[in-house]
Amino acid sequence: MAISFEIPEHIIQQSQLVKWIAESTMRPYARQLDENEHERPTAFVEQMWPILRDQQKANLDKLKQTDNGGGEKKAKRTSTRMLGLLFQVEMLAWGDAGIYLCLPSPALGGAAIEAVGTTEQKLRLLTRFAEGDKPVWGAMAITEPGAGSDNSAMSTTAVFDEETNEWVLNGEKIFITSGKLALEESNGLVIVWATVNKQAGRAGIKSFVVEAGTPGVSIGKVEIKHGIRTSDTAVVVLNNARIPADNILGSAEVQASKDSKGFQGAMATFDASRPLVAASALGVGRAALEFLKDKLAENGVEIPYDQPYHKLTAIQRDVLEMERRWRAAYLLTLRSVAMMDEGQQNSLEASMAKLQAGRASNFVAQKAVEILGTMGYSREWLTEKWMRDSKIAQIYEGTDQINTLIIARRILDYTRRELA
Repeated sequence: MAISFEIPEHIIQQSQLVKWIAESTMRPYARQLDENEHERPTAFVEQMWPILRDQQKANLDKLKQTDNGGGEKKAKRTSTRMLGLLFQVEMLAWGDAGIYLCLPSPALGGAAIEAVGTTEQKLRLLTRFAEGDKPVWGAMAITEPGAGSDNSAMSTTAVFDEETNEWVLNGEKIFITSGKLALEESNGLVIVWATVNKQAGRAGIKSFVVEAGTPGVSIGKVEIKHGIRTSDTAVVVLNNARIPADNILGSAEVQASKDSKGFQGAMATFDASRPLVAASALGVGRAALEFLKDKLAENGVEIPYDQPYHKLTAIQRDVLEMERRWRAAYLLTLRSVAMMDEGQQNSLEASMAKLQAGRASNFVAQKAVEILGTMGYSREWLTEKWMRDSKIAQIYEGTDQINTLIIARRILDYTRRELA
């Protein structure tokens, strides 16, 4: 597939607005909000809600145009939507990764609905993100106390009650990004993964839409974290939570086929979300790299790109290595979103981008702290914060170890049983 490296004009214009928001509403408040965990970035939310609301409305209008009288119509998915999101997310994370995660949007919940839901479900469930003056959040709940990367160990259950035509959910989900914002502070929703048949393993796992205000749904503790401290990461408890029958995404039938819209269909969520996690990691890495180069320049240390490697100082070599890793991760991320915009399968590329961007960001941020020494480690500068914020990209949306396994399996064409 050929990739054009020319950025479309409308994305450049959009990026300029996002850059202004990152510089004026995010970066100046990054330290204050980091020191006061879970304090809401009110000004940022107020600025971003109208923008994201209008974007979501445009997406739904396009969906209506491709819907053939209420049925499913397969249209060629050539667009620049994911490319635009890449630049938007990267710039917002450059402003501040924790504040960025407070974006009022469908987020991972919306990605799951778009990956698995019917046209009717998309229009019905996502409309709340395209109207109104008050911001709305979405989230996705997968991880459990006894089931992290191993989804087959999931214990949250969904039982269908034929008398009331409802699903009854029971269980506990942990580490849910924006879970409190979605369920307690807005008319949002959370996509909950639960099993309808424990004996069927992964084939029995389905995705369910749990909307704010559902009886039997409550927020447990909100985590105190190492990084991304402005964002809330919550526990959601489901105690006989009843949801409408049509709030299951895809078919309720348990199928072992890879083509089913159950677990395998829900996993397609990550094909869209992992490149955006990569983009956020790139934003954090770029913030650290640019700050480091500025401080070095202030002290007379320039990076001579035209000089042979053996003539460079150790610090100059380190900076070149930081830039090399960042650029390689950026190109992988660019490819993964370009493939998605073209409607191509990008599972391999999405995992590669997420893996390498997380590693590159962490390497760059740690090197920046190391090179800047005691000031880099102090709280006077943001370098130590970028080092803390960078680590999450190697954990959520699939750990480095999980993404390495996915990459190996796809390249070698191995199954889970053959390569675990």
